[in-house]
Amino acid sequence: MTDRLYLMPIGLAASPQVEEGDCVRLAGGLVYAHRFAAVVRRGGKVVSRDRFTPDGAAEAFARLPDALGPEAEAQWAALRTTHTPLQLGARTIRLDQPQVAGILNVTPDSFSDGGKFLENPEEGAAHAARMLEAGAAMVDIGGESTRPGAAAVWEGDEIARVVPAVEYCAAMGAAICVDTRRAGVMNAALDAGAHMANDVSGMRQDPNMIDLVAARGCPVVIMHAPGSGDDLHADGDYDDVVFDVFDWLAARRDAAIAAGIAREKIALDPGLGFGKTLADNLALMNALPLFHALGQPLMIGASRKRMIGALSDEAAAHQRLGGSVALALRAMEAGAQIVRVHDVAETVQARNIWRGLRDAALTDFSMLPA
Repeated sequence: MTDRLYLMPIGLAASPQVEEGDCVRLAGGLVYAHRFAAVVRRGGKVVSRDRFTPDGAAEAFARLPDALGPEAEAQWAALRTTHTPLQLGARTIRLDQPQVAGILNVTPDSFSDGGKFLENPEEGAAHAARMLEAGAAMVDIGGESTRPGAAAVWEGDEIARVVPAVEYCAAMGAAICVDTRRAGVMNAALDAGAHMANDVSGMRQDPNMIDLVAARGCPVVIMHAPGSGDDLHADGDYDDVVFDVFDWLAARRDAAIAAGIAREKIALDPGLGFGKTLADNLALMNALPLFHALGQPLMIGASRKRMIGALSDEAAAHQRLGGSVALALRAMEAGAQIVRVHDVAETVQARNIWRGLRDAALTDFSMLPA
């Protein structure tokens, strides 16, 4: 059986001076990790777990099976990778701090807004403008509901929904990401002024998507979803959801690179809520720092999702603001570069407070050793 390795940050630090410099700056952001675990899995089962700090990394890697040495070095380098900014049209999206992507759903059956932005384009444009004014780094436009049980959408209908929204967002000078799993929709959106693809099927459902993204040279978010057909929520059976999703994303990253997509244009999303139980979602949120070992920026979409209702007396989607902000902050604490949210103003405010606290911790010289 082939051994698989996972370098998991298990202890974060307020600042490097707290640990006298024995820290790693995760993914070039504002989060520092002091303790790590080198986890080895064989046949779907964990067979060893060796804890270490950065000063002891070389010794920990020497204790691993020889065949895992190159992977250990690759993941260790990935954890410390500083990501280059995303260039979305005229907008430069820095990835050394958390960014907020505002959601604009143009569907008749959205679980969060009831289709009002599709039926009234003026209201959709006003909503996009409000999100940008509130501090959204980009607008993420979706023309198909992917909630459990939602019917698949014909490509022509999806194009008719998405393209007008792209056009009015482009007229505002927005950075635009389009949430679609169809190459035809993405191609039309790029022609209309979009800049980035967000494929919830991980570029698997439409075999032309990976080639389109490579040919057009646009950045892409690859999201995990277990279903291989129209139902993205199917087949959600895991030996260990964290490690299985990690391996799946690694494979899709490698497939994208092999297809000619530049590595610096690939972001990853563990796909909260897609074919995952509440326990699965919580496990992924708690293990988010591990996913930096894949070497790509992370986008996290937890806003208003079912897991919040499950933990808060079945609160309806429009009553999940507190939970959405809590999960966005959790993602920031894990070093995620982009949080995808409905409630932009509230999330940006929370991000700014979080950023102030991080800056204060990093400049608190009272924590330096004597």
